[in-house]
Amino acid sequence: MTELELKKLKLGKVGATALRGIQVYRPTINPASVAGNSVSAQTFTVTGLEISDSVEANPGINTIGIAGAYVSAKDTLTVVFINPTADAIDPASSEWIVQAIRS
Repeated sequence: MTELELKKLKLGKVGATALRGIQVYRPTINPASVAGNSVSAQTFTVTGLEISDSVEANPGINTIGIAGAYVSAKDTLTVVFINPTADAIDPASSEWIVQAIRS
């Protein structure tokens, strides 16, 4: 790479999208029970989320496996839970930390 190309890359001019900000939300989330040996996508209202946000969702307590989280609609967080055990798990309600990266 040339020096000019490196400068552009550092400034985010080549293939980058500028960030508009990072928002942190602390909703109380009460997941439904997840059957044994299954995956369950569940939706929760988190007012302020935008469909273009990239999110990271962390439960306030050790609960159940989380395979991912994303914004599925405005103000709607979808969390994909995974239960590799034979028995159903009913995760406890807790305050979560949801970080939304807005571009």
